[in-house]
Amino acid sequence: MEKTLIGKKIKQLRQEKNYTLKQLSGKSGLSTGFLSQLERGRSTIALDSLSRVATALDCNISSFLALGGSQTGSGRAADAQSAVVRSFELEHAQFAPGIVQAILSHDPSGFNFLPRLYQLLPSEEPTRQPLVMYSHQGEEFIYVLEGCLTLRVEDREDVMYPGDSVQVRSSVDHNWINRTSRIVKFLAVNLPNPLHDDNSGH
Repeated sequence: MEKTLIGKKIKQLRQEKNYTLKQLSGKSGLSTGFLSQLERGRSTIALDSLSRVATALDCNISSFLALGGSQTGSGRAADAQSAVVRSFELEHAQFAPGIVQAILSHDPSGFNFLPRLYQLLPSEEPTRQPLVMYSHQGEEFIYVLEGCLTLRVEDREDVMYPGDSVQVRSSVDHNWINRTSRIVKFLAVNLPNPLHDDNSGH
């Protein structure tokens, strides 16, 4: 599947609706400067903010997460003989610059939590790359599979190694980053599920 940056998809949908950045800002509550950076692939976006953009553009949040094929919706789960997600079935999509994800479910909108496999590409300038903090509703769990993940929660920064895990309340400022020259892989579980029908706003 073709890798698609969320920012490019947002820009495409915004232009299809003939919205200016200012109009999208008014509808989503996000600043024009942030939206401009996002569309140019210079910023990432928290899931709750992405949900607000989806509502403003009258689409489902899954439109931005490049869901397709075996992971597009509940119909796949009904047709499947097994609920098991095989490794060779995974569809990897570029979620943001340097961030690749795969959703670990045949029915990503049908459950209360969302499991994902993340791969963070090596940093070009590991020590200079900024870390933008986010906060949103819910809880999340992270388990590092490969590489060294830098996690920041409020004012504390920790380096997580393979086998390390963490559970945090998403309402506190937090984010993660790869500050190494190697790929980092980790499992992330979000609750509530931003793709769940009850949480999508549609």
